[in-house]
Amino acid sequence: MIANAEQYQTAQKELRQLEDRLSRLQQEFPLGVKGLTKAGVRKLIARLHEELAVYEGNLEANRAGPLLS
Repeated sequence: MIANAEQYQTAQKELRQLEDRLSRLQQEFPLGVKGLTKAGVRKLIARLHEELAVYEGNLEANRAGPLLS
């Protein structure tokens, strides 16, 4: 789980690297070849998107402050 801005930046960098890797795999290997590798990269990308969204949601919640006074 992403706990601070530094981890958030690291996760974004990792996400860009994984997306580049997936793109290269898709270009280098036709459908059906290296499917497990591509699926694994997609799974990592999805996990990072989820963690980034949770962190961003927490930031927004903290900025909004308490809803009930």
